[in-house]
Amino acid sequence: MTDTNRKNGRTAVIVGLVAAGMVGMSFAAVPLYRIFCQVTGYGGTPKQVDLASETVIDREMTVRFAANLNHDMPWDFKPEQNKQLLKVGEQHIAYYQAYNPTDKPITGRASYNITPDKAGSYFAKIDCFCFTEQTLQPGERVDMPVVYYIDPSIDEDRNLDDVGEVTLSYTFFVVKDDEKVKTVAALKQ
Repeated sequence: MTDTNRKNGRTAVIVGLVAAGMVGMSFAAVPLYRIFCQVTGYGGTPKQVDLASETVIDREMTVRFAANLNHDMPWDFKPEQNKQLLKVGEQHIAYYQAYNPTDKPITGRASYNITPDKAGSYFAKIDCFCFTEQTLQPGERVDMPVVYYIDPSIDEDRNLDDVGEVTLSYTFFVVKDDEKVKTVAALKQ
């Protein structure tokens, strides 16, 4: 084997490894970005927390609720209340209702955000139907809770002095069979 052939072979292996690495990173980007947004509240994504706030302040805010469906999701999906008025730091529970009018089981996953985006990092969810996939049987109707509060540190952010109302919005998507297989495989690892 000549030096040129060896160099060409080494270059081909390096290019192949770089390409494989880039493909792997593209598959990892979505879940990593979602985790980043959940932890930081970036892009209007609420934070996921384990415990309620220990502090409640006098500032009141209104939380509005919105529900959307991806074009291929046949469910009926809506909030059971349009809005809630709460004190900042106070734990609340809101309910959404989903109904599967079809004759087959359907699994869905909800994505969510807060508007205005700048308030997303102060909206904290303790428990939510959106943390896991939801499977509804044919004709099944369920009430799905979200337990949340607005972090009292919002009061220290002068950039949010003008925010008196936030909207919590969910969009449900059908989970395809191949996505279920990937999710189950990832959980077994």
